[in-house]
Amino acid sequence: MRGHDASVVTTNMAQDNASLLIEIGTEELPPKSLDELAAVIGAGIAGGLARREIGADAAAAKTYCSPRRLAVLVPRVAKVQPDSVEEVFGPPVSVGRDANGEPTRALQGFAKKNGVDIGALQELTKADGRYFGFRREKRGQPTASLVAEIVAEALKALPIPKPMRWGDHDYSFVRPAHWLVMLHGADVVEGEVLGLASGRHSRGHRFHHPQPVHIADADSWLDALRGAKVLAERAERRARVRAEVAAAEIADGAGVPRLADALLDEIANLTEWPVAIACAFEREFLDVPHEALVTTMETNQKFVPVFTADGKLSEHFVGVANIASKDPKEIRKGYERVIRPRFADAKFFFDEDRKQPLAAYQDALKTVTYQQSLGSVWDKCMRVAELARVIANRVSVDGGLAAQAAALSKCDLMTRMVGEFPELQGVMGRYYAEASGENPEIAAALDEFYMPRFAGDAIAKGDVGRVLAVAERFDTLAGIFAAGLKPTGNKDPFALRRAALGLARTLIEGEMKIDLLAQLREAVDLVADMEPAAAADPKSKAKPIRIENRDALVAELYEFILDRLRGYYADAGIGSEAFEAVRALAPHDLTDFDRRLRAVVEFARLPEAQALAAANKRIGNILRQAGVTSAGEIAASLVEPGAEAALADALAAAEQDVAPLALSRDYVGLLKRLAALRDPVDRFFDAVMVMAEDPAKRANRLHLLGRLRGLFLRVADISLLPAATG
Repeated sequence: MRGHDASVVTTNMAQDNASLLIEIGTEELPPKSLDELAAVIGAGIAGGLARREIGADAAAAKTYCSPRRLAVLVPRVAKVQPDSVEEVFGPPVSVGRDANGEPTRALQGFAKKNGVDIGALQELTKADGRYFGFRREKRGQPTASLVAEIVAEALKALPIPKPMRWGDHDYSFVRPAHWLVMLHGADVVEGEVLGLASGRHSRGHRFHHPQPVHIADADSWLDALRGAKVLAERAERRARVRAEVAAAEIADGAGVPRLADALLDEIANLTEWPVAIACAFEREFLDVPHEALVTTMETNQKFVPVFTADGKLSEHFVGVANIASKDPKEIRKGYERVIRPRFADAKFFFDEDRKQPLAAYQDALKTVTYQQSLGSVWDKCMRVAELARVIANRVSVDGGLAAQAAALSKCDLMTRMVGEFPELQGVMGRYYAEASGENPEIAAALDEFYMPRFAGDAIAKGDVGRVLAVAERFDTLAGIFAAGLKPTGNKDPFALRRAALGLARTLIEGEMKIDLLAQLREAVDLVADMEPAAAADPKSKAKPIRIENRDALVAELYEFILDRLRGYYADAGIGSEAFEAVRALAPHDLTDFDRRLRAVVEFARLPEAQALAAANKRIGNILRQAGVTSAGEIAASLVEPGAEAALADALAAAEQDVAPLALSRDYVGLLKRLAALRDPVDRFFDAVMVMAEDPAKRANRLHLLGRLRGLFLRVADISLLPAATG
């Protein structure tokens, strides 16, 4: 027997409505995921209301969060689901009655199952045909009876990698939950979530207001919490943190706090009633590189560093407490006491690391595996050093300095400081190189070659730094791809996409004129031909890479890098059509790629661009269908007077004019010159039959069009730009 399905049509009716508040109180939530948790639960509750067709002003819904709560407030939520008419579908009309018009067993079964007389069944229409069925009214349920179910659904969708269980309960959550508020207007919504019965009592600040907070109605919740020393609105908390830090009384006006946005977000999610406390540490710690001190303050302690007017780190900092203490001096002492041993450790590491020159750490790199098939970190440094030397010579940079910088580039990984603060790699390399008396360009390069470190970061400033930056990334891409570990989907454990973009950006923005394909080939060859040092040990598992098809790997790497550029140019407002027009020519020099692309963008703004794009598309199709792959000489004797002769003359003049422009890579000027060909091209296609019956004339006209298309292909495939339609 066939089953049945149903569709529901809601009826429009005026309903009472009120704000719906959901608050889940917990132990302290993880600050870095707090905003995401609030957003997801807010979307889940709004979606749950929508799926049940409960009227609500979802656009005005707001999410709230603090260290001990997640909350959602949805305005104008209907108190009752709307009534609806449900259409219940049974078997198709074609199978509901037999040849004599009598009900079939399928139709009888459907009617019996639903308690409906066969005579009461109607023919109903769906998109795929007509069916027997019936309509019935469905009364809307009270919203209050559905809220707990909606909240439970929303909680299941939360991104919680490691949910916690507490007590002897079966349920779990990001942190143990302690209270639940569910109000629809002034009414408590009865229900249970995470083992908690709903009510109207929230909780205020853990210390300032430990007693329950009575919530009269959903709309007064925010003010009630504010009165209990809890700022539940993220924006309000961030504003208070910023204001408190700015107002902190730094001794003697010795500097200005530097509050990074990421730190601001984290502090705001660690506090419900933030209060800033000005603190200080011993000046002797300022001998330690300020990056190490700032990292300790911001990352480990969530303190705000204070800088002097000339940009130097001062001995002052600002801590943000989650309490308005009656004795702030005690909090200050606690903050100063907790930071002192960390600074002492940093100073010890810095002093110990400098007892030997940076180069002395080189041998230790042989004991650290970079990747099993690619050998140790020392092996990688040797490959990068060779690439750096070659690249430097090609871009008129001192190859000796570049090779030396590459050899030292990973030495700081073996220092105590970087072991404790991995995020300081490169930075400490620069400090230790300076302390070892290395060339200043080398020292700077050891820090700069990691640039760009993140989206929006600048490329390396120095010439040696840029050479080392691209050499490092060439080796990384070639090696990891050769090892068969290229990115798949969202997985990119070696950050190869970031490496490829950093490489491309450094080449383009640093104006490093390098043959990308040739350089990729050299990087691949080095990976394949240079055996890891450990491979000489018969007990070692290190095996040299075996690359079956080096040309194919180089081509794959080239395309991988260009794919990263598409997003780079999209962020700059350059459309995909212009990008693909240049990519079609596959320029080997990315600086040349960039010049071509920007010329195409300028060309696309000209009034002649669309018509010439259409003409190029038409010419390409004609040549392809005729099997013409190259343009030959044009026989003047076969050129007919009029439009054909005019185009031939215009083409000859253009070829002469663009030659020096192409040589100097003045692609903007070249395309502007070619824009003047629009009129003779248009007249040619209006008046001339390209595929003439005379084979000689046909071939001559195809040569003419091939030469014309070749002029544009000196820059890009203009046919891929948007073309005029009429």
